[in-house]
Amino acid sequence: MPDAVVIGAGPNGLVAANLLADAGWSVEVLEEQPEPGGAVRHDQGVDPAFVNDLFSSFYPLAAASPVLAGLRLQDHGLRWSHAPSVLAHPLTDGSCAVLDRDLDATAASLDAFDPADGDAWRRLHEVWEGLRPDLLDALFTPFPPVRATARLALKLRAAGGLRMARSLVLPVRRLGEEEFRGQGGRLLLAGNALHADLAPESSGSGGFGWLMAMLGQTYGFPVPAGGSGALTSALVRRLESRGGRVRCGQRVTRVVVRGGRAVGVRTAAGDAVRARRAVLADVSVPALYGELVEPEHLPAQLLEDLRRFQWDFATFKVDWALDGPVPWQAEQASRAGTVHLSDGMDELTRFAAQIAMRQVPDRPFTIFGQMTTSDATRSPQGTESAWAYTHIPHDIRADAGDEGITGDWSAKDQELFADRVERQVERFAPGFRDLIRARRVLAPPTLEAMDGNLAGGAINGGTTAMHQQLVFRPLPGTGRPETPVPGLFLASSGAHPGGGVHGAPGSNAARAALRRNLPPGLAGAQRLLARRDRTGTRR
Repeated sequence: MPDAVVIGAGPNGLVAANLLADAGWSVEVLEEQPEPGGAVRHDQGVDPAFVNDLFSSFYPLAAASPVLAGLRLQDHGLRWSHAPSVLAHPLTDGSCAVLDRDLDATAASLDAFDPADGDAWRRLHEVWEGLRPDLLDALFTPFPPVRATARLALKLRAAGGLRMARSLVLPVRRLGEEEFRGQGGRLLLAGNALHADLAPESSGSGGFGWLMAMLGQTYGFPVPAGGSGALTSALVRRLESRGGRVRCGQRVTRVVVRGGRAVGVRTAAGDAVRARRAVLADVSVPALYGELVEPEHLPAQLLEDLRRFQWDFATFKVDWALDGPVPWQAEQASRAGTVHLSDGMDELTRFAAQIAMRQVPDRPFTIFGQMTTSDATRSPQGTESAWAYTHIPHDIRADAGDEGITGDWSAKDQELFADRVERQVERFAPGFRDLIRARRVLAPPTLEAMDGNLAGGAINGGTTAMHQQLVFRPLPGTGRPETPVPGLFLASSGAHPGGGVHGAPGSNAARAALRRNLPPGLAGAQRLLARRDRTGTRR
């Protein structure tokens, strides 16, 4: 019998398993899919000569994460690779905003839109550099991050206090208007906000867009050399070197609760896997509380709150094998790993409004990945392994493009919308479609079938909007990894701090499980030290 059973071998589940193994626990990870990784996997399913990431690709949060840094995955084969530039946002007039790890290069790109905007970017970056250590500490530690928040409050006061806090909760459209005179800087912020489900007019989208842009400025948007699954392979190798075990093809159907405590799980095959100390769930919040745990073990208020849980936008993705580099009209885009495709702020707003009205967007904002540009091992020399994804509503009521896309995602729907995505790319790269050797369409039902956590194609474990963050994530009053069932811990992106490949939810769940299983004397000492930390008593 293992000390812990982890449900799900996504990055958070594997991080949790590694940290428990580091503490000397025996750990067994059960994964429904035939291979580990969750949304961090690659294959050669588009063309045998091309490596395509199935889901996620670029990992600024992984590069910034102290959780992943502490695992020293480079000792287990992980290598990072960068494109020459981090991100580009071209416009149809040929102009292009560029985010580069070189601050001067980013500033020069924005100066082309307005001579004052390079310095405006430097000012935002200066604030970031002052806040970065404590902001990242607050982001990657359990809620509430008392010590990090206290330090961050002091830094915010030095950076302008309430005025800076106001900037972080602004809609990204308003933040861009206040900080920049030209479109370039505004678009870099707004495009990054729409990596999540934050429209340009959403409160807090300014802070999220600024955070993602500054992560790119400092850490880049790196990719694992050889394919996104290389990150998963490093996590698995590390776990196995410490005695942990990953079993694939094992779908968990029930968390077993006895005497009011989680004592193991049951699989679809009818096997019971007991856990001596804890069960950690790297699964979505609706799956955990709506399927795996029987209702009688949960408070009525939690079940009522679960009805109000909100997913982030659905996702539609297309993978390509291209016979040559993308023929961008704006040459700067050819050096960027990530390219944002929308012809200005108003087009971004229009896109988000169509989703809000449950329409399939007619000009979808497209996040485009140039993987061979980022990592030369992804395809033969002179070619490009590429993908694009865009957001769509979960519940589709109309097609703004008037092509009759219904949202049942039949083969006809998939081909129609994939063609629409390609036409969006063509607006900025005339001749793009002539380069397509092969393509693969991943509609929302396909994404969910390949990773059950991506319900309806939602990729962030729940909305990034302010009403489902911090103490409200995943449900009001449940901002920590502990659940109402003793011995059961939420370890997925449904928990604070949310989506992205950084390992924080898995780390937080593992540390919570370890705290709850300390011998009484050590537990009391740890509580005393924690109280001293909070009150400022010298240690």
